[in-house]
Amino acid sequence: MNDEQMLKGSELKILLVEDDVKISRYLVLELEHEGYRVETVHDGIAALDSFTAGSFDLILLDLMLPGLSGIEVCRRIRKTSEVPVVMLTAKDSTTDKVIGLDFGADDYLTKPFEIEELFARIRSVIRRKRTDASSEHETYRIGDLVMDVDKKQVTRSGKEISLTKREFELLAYLLENQDIVISRESLLEHVWKWESAGETNTVDVYIRYLRDKIDKGFDSPLIHTVRGFGYVLKTSS
Repeated sequence: MNDEQMLKGSELKILLVEDDVKISRYLVLELEHEGYRVETVHDGIAALDSFTAGSFDLILLDLMLPGLSGIEVCRRIRKTSEVPVVMLTAKDSTTDKVIGLDFGADDYLTKPFEIEELFARIRSVIRRKRTDASSEHETYRIGDLVMDVDKKQVTRSGKEISLTKREFELLAYLLENQDIVISRESLLEHVWKWESAGETNTVDVYIRYLRDKIDKGFDSPLIHTVRGFGYVLKTSS
């Protein structure tokens, strides 16, 4: 069984914390169809009880919960565990997203969302956690492009590529989420930390910088534009 099959297979158990019963039932059906094992609870206190009693590969955590908020649940989980947490929230404000990430969430999705995007985020977060756990020396690879995070070094086909700090951070985020289409807004939020909020042309400018450095002169481009959506880092168009 390869890594991608493992990321989608029955080896992985998810704790779903969602107080909306209809949404919960829908997500359980979709997740189980994808091959995940799912345990469901509907409030914050039950979430902590299930987390303490069980062993999970990932937690899908609603922000607004009875009993204890998703933020408080995440904060308490982070005292003892680094289990991946993806926060599901109907709130789309910058403040709510920042708070969620500051209290230990690995990623977030704003409702409503497409189920395929949720699957992609789950795979990305688990892959990233496994990479962190398996090697103290963090390295990302796609095709002939290699990023050594510790050395702040990027090479393609063995040729070293010089990047600015912001270019490096942008490429690192694309590498963490390779094969996932990422919107300009999401790139602003994660790479620029909202300091350039509303100025999506900033992303376009830096993508152009990256393309000039990692794609220009090579046979196969890695950065692809998905019109109307954003950008994706992948090995084929």
